[in-house]
Amino acid sequence: MLYFLYDIVWLLALPFIILAALTRTMRGKRRREGLGERFGFIAPEKLTLLAGHKVIWLHAVSVGETIAAKPLIKAIRQKFPNHRIVLSNVTETGHEIAAGLADIDIPFYFPFDLSLFAGRALRSVNPSCIVVVETEIWPNFLHAANRMGIPVMLANGRISDRSFGRYMKFARVFRRILPDFAALCMQTAEDARRIRAMGAPAESVHAVGNLKYDIPLRLPAEEKKGSLRRKYGLPARMPVFIAASTHKGEEEHVADAYRKLLSDGAELTLTLVPRHPERAGEVVSILAGRGITCRLRSALGAEPEPLRVGEALLVDTIGELMDLYSASDIAFVGGSFMPVGGHNVLEPASCMLPVLFGPYMHNFREISELLLARGGAIRVADADELAQALHSLLTNPARCQVLGENGARLLTENAGATERHLEIMASLMRSEG
Repeated sequence: MLYFLYDIVWLLALPFIILAALTRTMRGKRRREGLGERFGFIAPEKLTLLAGHKVIWLHAVSVGETIAAKPLIKAIRQKFPNHRIVLSNVTETGHEIAAGLADIDIPFYFPFDLSLFAGRALRSVNPSCIVVVETEIWPNFLHAANRMGIPVMLANGRISDRSFGRYMKFARVFRRILPDFAALCMQTAEDARRIRAMGAPAESVHAVGNLKYDIPLRLPAEEKKGSLRRKYGLPARMPVFIAASTHKGEEEHVADAYRKLLSDGAELTLTLVPRHPERAGEVVSILAGRGITCRLRSALGAEPEPLRVGEALLVDTIGELMDLYSASDIAFVGGSFMPVGGHNVLEPASCMLPVLFGPYMHNFREISELLLARGGAIRVADADELAQALHSLLTNPARCQVLGENGARLLTENAGATERHLEIMASLMRSEG
């Protein structure tokens, strides 16, 4: 009855979903190709690549989850070299990242979670195992996989404070759904406790650590760093401050802090990377309103002239954030001045950068608090505190180095989640023959 009612809800919503999807297809060929995949139709040329091979299906909803899964994907490729690896996404930006991963054989869009579409996609791909990255719970997809005897593993699962309260209101429903996971690999013991309270079978739940700690350290030599700066038009001998994954309402704080530093005589270049590149036009206006000229990353030539003091590089592309971190000296991670919940502070830490973030880090509570406790980050409340922290770091290079080293040390001390995920995944595949 649960799945019948769930299908009814989907059928009622489907006309509106189709209308929205058709509207988005007007934007480009890639989205037209992806529309069929939303309904469970995988292109024959893609399926041909899978013929005669065992398949591992990974699913990551968007950009953040796809990037977090990269160490796991690479390890799966090494562990199971004879399997084909496919990766599905829900968002278009996530799909673009997936399409650029060398270890993925086929990227495609995740089907709408109607039983007909989910079953069609599963029969077409016919995977030996499915790995769902972070807490993505699609009832019909899970139920269909379970009926087909395909083990599904939740990877890097977490249950936030806010989500847990909402989920517990529907614990009776989750007690029906969660047993369809063959294994639930949670980031912490607390996450494991919460998902068991929601109804997951205790024997299926494992606390294995956070995949995000398994980011490889990126410590480019001076020559490599110089090459990256030339690529992006960043000055070779001037500090570069990067504000990454910013959301609406945050660019004003960053721009105000930058202007204050410039007015105090600091020599500094700003790189600004909005979380959603389509906001670039809006961000250009924000910067212009504060007297800051900027260049768009998409408009840079092969050998751009270096930015001058007071200018900014506005990144309106995706997939380049780690290179931009490697080319920078200090990082602010967005989604934290507004109640979004923050973004991955371990990415700049892996480049040995001092990390700054705002007060709203509830999506990365454990990681951000640990990074603060280890002396790898600074929390700031607003534009004034951001400017003060930047001034302190710019005038004390030794402190910058210490913060960067502390963050990198945190990563190495907490690594290992990838291997623990692989062990559980391998046991599932053996048990399924």
